[in-house]
Amino acid sequence: QVRLVESGGTLVQPGGSLRLSCAASGTIFKASAMAWYRQSEGKQRDLVAQIVEGASTTYADSVKGRFTISGDNTWNRVYLQMNNLKPEDTAVYYCSADLKTSIRGPYDTYWGQGTQVTVSS
Repeated sequence: QVRLVESGGTLVQPGGSLRLSCAASGTIFKASAMAWYRQSEGKQRDLVAQIVEGASTTYADSVKGRFTISGDNTWNRVYLQMNNLKPEDTAVYYCSADLKTSIRGPYDTYWGQGTQVTVSS
């Protein structure tokens, strides 16, 4: 059983920084991509940043130049460094991972439970 657990969300003032972490545990053979999504109240869940095969990164236009996604070589952790935070970044942030648990198994998408980020003065 694979489990993703996010941490690092909290209340921060506009212009501040936060680093979110996502720890993956369980039987993981290989991950193809890991990502951060966010969902504000009453809105859909949107992609914030994605890292594929540990190298190629993609960012939402609204966070380019402010957020950086990174991961360790073992695919056990993925991070989201968030700088110059704005009130519109307030949301629940979710970690996701596309991974397989065995050499012949399919890739499945797994989700964490989310961590709240609130940007307010």
